[in-house]
Amino acid sequence: MSHTKSLGIFPFLLGSYYFFYFALVGVYVIFMPKVLLELGYSTIEVGVVYAAAPFMRFLLPFLFQHVVELTPKVYLLSLFFTFVATLVFMGTVHCFACYLAANLLFGAAAGISLPYVETIALARLARSTYGKVRLWGSIGFMGIALWLGKVLHLPFDVLYYLSAMTFLTLFFGAFLVKYDTLEHKKSQGDLSFSLRKYWAFWLSVFLMQVGFGGFYNFFTIYETSHGISLEMTSWMWSFGVICEMVMLYFQGPLLQKNLLKILQFAILVTAFRWLILYLFPGSIGWTFASQSLHAVSFALYHTASITYVFSLYAQKKLAQQFFLGIAFGLGGSVGALLSGQLYGERMFLAESLIAFMAFAVLWVHQKRKESSV
Repeated sequence: MSHTKSLGIFPFLLGSYYFFYFALVGVYVIFMPKVLLELGYSTIEVGVVYAAAPFMRFLLPFLFQHVVELTPKVYLLSLFFTFVATLVFMGTVHCFACYLAANLLFGAAAGISLPYVETIALARLARSTYGKVRLWGSIGFMGIALWLGKVLHLPFDVLYYLSAMTFLTLFFGAFLVKYDTLEHKKSQGDLSFSLRKYWAFWLSVFLMQVGFGGFYNFFTIYETSHGISLEMTSWMWSFGVICEMVMLYFQGPLLQKNLLKILQFAILVTAFRWLILYLFPGSIGWTFASQSLHAVSFALYHTASITYVFSLYAQKKLAQQFFLGIAFGLGGSVGALLSGQLYGERMFLAESLIAFMAFAVLWVHQKRKESSV
């Protein structure tokens, strides 16, 4: 791996890509659902729309395994069509079926670029450096949330911001192609890439993200229903992101250690985090304490996971696609649907048990891997 000093402006370009990519994610996730409700969408229709992009993210890796290769050209096309999709949003948002189709395009295109960039970042940056660059994504996500929360007046303005953030992602992302020095092997029909071989790891990844469903979709509703103000809840969200950023900056030395042990620790911390929310839903102090654990349950877990996947497979871009597809695609979709069914006083108790299941399955993966050595 190369060190930052020898990479010229690469860290700047990479950090800019992360900043604007996660800023567009922030606009899409935080503000667009409210816009759709104001435009007359039902909550069921909003749910269907927001299942579309994760579903496409889950399907994409199978397409790239057997039909298409993730080359620089495909990556650039994904950036372009992500931007095009946001422009199409403006003309289709008043038509549910048309807007749903545009979201399928958006989900497919946006799901390609991040795994490609993550692979380049992991290949060229030292482990101690990666988090310091990746935290710009967290800054982008939090920054756009705070900014739009203050300046938004007309709901339709959200679409303009979404297109602007996507264009800037395209602009900075396009420069990263020249830093792609990995060999582009043909993955179609390549039997060396197998999900089944490490099935326990992938099941753990899936369960871990399913366990986040209640947090991502119902944390605000859950806390405000227990007497915590919306303003205080927004500060809780921001505090979690700040803790995430601190971990991303200082996590380098941890990633030099056994990655499987780190993943197991992060999952157990996550199970404890959801248990806190179940036991003390109306406590501001305990809820802030649980949010501080976002540094481990998201930031450390995510970085350790993609680093572990990078070391596990020769088809590195495809492996990153499968990680994001199985975790944030399939796991995110199932987690959202399941949390809607589970919502109530015991929702976070169930999420804690799901996280513990993810820990148990990862332990099975470790034992299978040790026995095969």
